[in-house]
Amino acid sequence: MSATTSTTGAAPAVTTTRAARPRIRTSAAVRTYLALELRRSLRNRRTLIFSTVMPPVLFLIFGLQGDYANQSTGNGNVTGWIAVSMALYGAMVTATGGGASVSVERAQGWTRQLRLTPLRPSAYVAVKVAGSMVLGAASVALTLVVAAFTGAQMSVGAWALCALLAWVGSLVFAAFGLFMGYLLPAENVMQILGPLLALLSFAGGLFVPLGDGWWATVAQFFPTYGLAELVHAPLGGDLGPAAVVNVVAWAAIFAAGAAWRFRKDTARV
Repeated sequence: MSATTSTTGAAPAVTTTRAARPRIRTSAAVRTYLALELRRSLRNRRTLIFSTVMPPVLFLIFGLQGDYANQSTGNGNVTGWIAVSMALYGAMVTATGGGASVSVERAQGWTRQLRLTPLRPSAYVAVKVAGSMVLGAASVALTLVVAAFTGAQMSVGAWALCALLAWVGSLVFAAFGLFMGYLLPAENVMQILGPLLALLSFAGGLFVPLGDGWWATVAQFFPTYGLAELVHAPLGGDLGPAAVVNVVAWAAIFAAGAAWRFRKDTARV
């Protein structure tokens, strides 16, 4: 009788321990894979050039032309406006590239190998996004630091808010990169997405103010429009409801597309 009671009392402890083990292994796998992902990105010269070198260089080329430093935008100058544009562009390119890298890894069979580990497919996607966001933060910070020493002017609050909005806003394009990474062939995914991002940036008013012409209406349908308006709002821009709707709508579209392709990919035998 006492033996039966002892065995019954010990069962919950065994069950709890067994339930905890998979979670512990998964957590360790996520940390390990995130470290590997960051190390791989830092060793990739192309990734580093496009994420940390290109945005400051583009700012130095376009942001220091003419008398921009003397032209005010309400809460800063035009040089600062261009710096914020390049910071967002760098974060977008980094987030898109990080998400789209799943295309190459799928072609190499890496994602199938990961299914043999405790790492869940959803955790794999989360690690890809987290890794690209870490590099995106470095891209935004470096671009704005260079701008601060070369004539960009903003209030302290605007510096911080513009940096935060550029970094967090790039999550929209992390979802875009994942969607395209599961959709496009591995051999030319970034050759397609690189020029596409540049065209979208021009079309959505990220590189050049839209003004009041007919294109200002058309631009509201591009996925870069809302983010461009959002990151420039702390400089004195007028953030209308159309910009907020644009960001939310495109984030939902890209996330839904990425989830759809992700489910189809993980369903494959």
